[in-house]
Amino acid sequence: MLFSRVRGLPVLTPGDAGRVGVVRALTVGAAPWRVASVRIARGRLRRDAVVAWSALGAAGPDLLTARSAEDSDPVTAHHELVGSRVLTECGEERGTVLDAAFDPLTGRIEAVLTTSGELTPDRLLGLGDHALVVRTGSGRPPG
Repeated sequence: MLFSRVRGLPVLTPGDAGRVGVVRALTVGAAPWRVASVRIARGRLRRDAVVAWSALGAAGPDLLTARSAEDSDPVTAHHELVGSRVLTECGEERGTVLDAAFDPLTGRIEAVLTTSGELTPDRLLGLGDHALVVRTGSGRPPG
């Protein structure tokens, strides 16, 4: 599943299928690279909610189900993968992140799509406010 396909999906609570809000963004955790949480926009007068990926009941092409956003974690700082600059560990510019593919069951990042091509998770080193930092080579030790 692509990040771009998840953004804007409705988030419902299980059982009564009450609408919590819509997906605003996915938060990424490093080592192992996976979706850590979902930022949910709950409306103009309400603060966003952050729900752990592990708290989701289902993730599909049309909606996500999650526990009630009233019981969610407070909104914390998060790093948006999509739109981030891509830099090598040597500081060389390598484009911008366009999208990312992930497994909707586990949240594991499968590929990061950039303006310079596709990156596999073994190339990813870190993600911060400034950029996504990647290994220069294939990420695999020689030999």
